[in-house]
Amino acid sequence: MNLRSLGDTGLLVSPLGLGLAALGRPGYINLGHAEDLNGNYAPALMEIRAHQMLDLAFEAGIRYVDAARSYGRAEQFLSTWLESRHISADELTVGSKWGYAYTAAWQIEAEHHEIKEHSLERLQQQWGQSQEYLGAYLKLYQIHSATFQSGVLENREILTELARLKKTGLKIGLSLSGAKQTEVLYKALDIRIDGMLLFDCVQATWNLLEPSATEALREARATGMGVIIKEALANGRLTNRNQEPEFADKLAQLREMSERLNTTVDALALAAVLAQPWVDVVLSGAARREHLLSNLSALHLSLDEAAFDELNNFAETPESYWQTRKKLAWN
Repeated sequence: MNLRSLGDTGLLVSPLGLGLAALGRPGYINLGHAEDLNGNYAPALMEIRAHQMLDLAFEAGIRYVDAARSYGRAEQFLSTWLESRHISADELTVGSKWGYAYTAAWQIEAEHHEIKEHSLERLQQQWGQSQEYLGAYLKLYQIHSATFQSGVLENREILTELARLKKTGLKIGLSLSGAKQTEVLYKALDIRIDGMLLFDCVQATWNLLEPSATEALREARATGMGVIIKEALANGRLTNRNQEPEFADKLAQLREMSERLNTTVDALALAAVLAQPWVDVVLSGAARREHLLSNLSALHLSLDEAAFDELNNFAETPESYWQTRKKLAWN
């Protein structure tokens, strides 16, 4: 797999990365997540599964791995894999995120699976925890789900602390979520400390159903920011697992197109994201071997003009998309 720089950061990444959101904790909102884990929620068994998926990803050439403090034991599982496989810090780029705390106590059903707090205390606490697990491997640290509501992009103490960390050589990013992704990203593009753009990278949701941040992401990439895409399969809604009656016609279209192109529905949806010239990394959220292999096949898929014409009609309004996502059950 050909590597490229993550924006102007100089960090080498593969076009497809592996996200650990579904591998580090027993509950997640991806459709069919419980089925993927086969009810094997014991931490030791989940660690083995995470290691197996990381092995497959690394063997396939994936060189970007995404974690977060709120992904249960994701950082821990990644740490033990790095140590046991003797992976050096220059063989892999690792990113993680701060801001949410995991609060589900390893349960599938919980009042809150994660709680967000964008405070200086949370940043300092979680940076220490991430460092404890990942050390020199951790090269990108991101605000987890920056929004206007949290006020994080106006908190001078936090911005100053992030700038201090950046001076040590760490790359600083932010992830986005919600119908206001575009506006939040434009706000981030205006933040400079000592005349320098603070944020080196943005991680945003972009998929066939929610492409509203296209222009903002294109502009961010033009400034030199790295662009990482998450939820490219819309938490499973852009797969055969989607049972929404109102999505039946679109799913039928995707199936027909995938058959015509001799591929899978998920690979088709991922290929549409990989084809965007401003994208550096697209994350796979796979938790099963066969799903990751199917995702990887997107790297070898070229979409024809007819396919793009059809796929461009899949977009929902941002408000509708995020309302639907909010209703997805943890499983």
